[in-house]
Amino acid sequence: MSRESRESWEKEVDELGHQVEFAKQMGGTDSVAFHHSRGRLTVRERVALLEDPGTFHEVGALAGAAVWDDDRVVGLTPANSVTGTVRIDGRKVAFSGGDFTIRGGAADAAVGNKGSFAERFALEARIPYVRLLDATGGSVKTFEKIGRTYLPGNAGTNLSAELMQYVPVVSAVLGSVAGLPAVQACLCHFNVMVRNTSQVFVAGPKVVEQATGRSIAKEDLGDERIQVKNGVIMNLAEDEADAIGQVRRFLGYLPANVWEAPPSVQPDDDPQRREESLISAVPRNRRRIYEPRHVLEAVLDAGSFFEIGPYYGRARVTGLARVNGHPVGVMANHPKFNGGSMDIAAGEKTIRLIELCDTFHLPLVYFADEPGFSVGRAQEELGIVRAGARIVTTLAQSKTPYVCFVLRQLYGVAGGLHQRGTGLYRRYCWPSTHGGSMHIEGGAAIAYKRDIENAPDPEAKRQEIEARLQAISSPFRNAHAFGIEEIIDPRDTRPLLVDFIKDAQRVIATQLGPGHGPSYRP
Repeated sequence: MSRESRESWEKEVDELGHQVEFAKQMGGTDSVAFHHSRGRLTVRERVALLEDPGTFHEVGALAGAAVWDDDRVVGLTPANSVTGTVRIDGRKVAFSGGDFTIRGGAADAAVGNKGSFAERFALEARIPYVRLLDATGGSVKTFEKIGRTYLPGNAGTNLSAELMQYVPVVSAVLGSVAGLPAVQACLCHFNVMVRNTSQVFVAGPKVVEQATGRSIAKEDLGDERIQVKNGVIMNLAEDEADAIGQVRRFLGYLPANVWEAPPSVQPDDDPQRREESLISAVPRNRRRIYEPRHVLEAVLDAGSFFEIGPYYGRARVTGLARVNGHPVGVMANHPKFNGGSMDIAAGEKTIRLIELCDTFHLPLVYFADEPGFSVGRAQEELGIVRAGARIVTTLAQSKTPYVCFVLRQLYGVAGGLHQRGTGLYRRYCWPSTHGGSMHIEGGAAIAYKRDIENAPDPEAKRQEIEARLQAISSPFRNAHAFGIEEIIDPRDTRPLLVDFIKDAQRVIATQLGPGHGPSYRP
């Protein structure tokens, strides 16, 4: 045997490959088959969907419970999570994925600090972080394994909260998720679940039955009918490939961290495009509704709008898009739902978008048709005034460039949110614009109450007063007093937006870094 052979570490390298193969078997053939029988992918199959092909670099593959025969490992049950990095569209991203084939992915069955290691790696490397969630919370089996119980702690969430201030964080809920993983599903800037496959809940059906005495199926407790509708989960996917595709697409609009500008792409849409449909997009009859997404399609880069939260707070459409290749945040009122007025859900959804844009330096584009805060006893009981104050404060504190195109109406304090007093801000009004402190119909009944009641024909008097007020509601009267800077041909919306976004890039270059917006709240 040569000296080189005696000094070689080839035997250990072979052993490394031997043990890695054990890890790739996950919970074993039977467990993987059972997982597949429920229509779910394994964690490693999910990673294959997440990555640019061939870019997966695993960290901690050998973590687990090994069975030794002298100096050789003859069996290895890996940790119930897979961690590492992949590239998405060429950019490095850190991730962790729960392995449900091993003890249901129970959070307290983890090995070492594997989960928090991935978060710490993302924070220190300043790269995005993705959670592929398919895991339960604590398990009483752990008590028996360690020979004691323990007091719960949430120290690990300090890192999760810090991470969100610096890099994009995404959670994909791909199975049944309870306890700590359910909270992690919301400790992010974007999350998605899968139709007929995913559930999210604080505690599963058996725990609920013990606590309440009532039996409930896991689907009725926390599937998309509950968690997408209430806004806990933002988006719904048709299958796991769709969910991971949405994760990849969301990250494509954001920089790797707050110290970098959002990634631009070469535009393939005419920046001077003037869509003829815009001239009649808003009906002349103020009581008629329209589809705001048609306006977005006509103004934003073709095919670039990625909607966030389409089933929650439906009076406000929100999402990400590109304008001449530059990423932007987008919001618009939807008159089909509650007249487009801002209720608590629409307000929370708007806050999420403003904070996302402020954190990651995306210009904010608003297509406004705001009748005001939603009114009525139900909203008052839910605290609409407090919610309104939150959104007023959030917008006032924001610094990202902000442009508003007023499509139709602006009323009350909520209508005033189309405007911001500081920072780069610009406003354009379509000829269909009208607004005020309150609607003429309700305001006339209050301001002219005595005149109406004392008239021989109160209804005719009311209509006369309203007609007189409507006659002076023209946006041109506002423009004469410079209350409106520019009334524009709706077909000029895209060229003007492209021009604003070009100006915004100079401002964004001065804002890179952390701390330019309010602290993100899940």
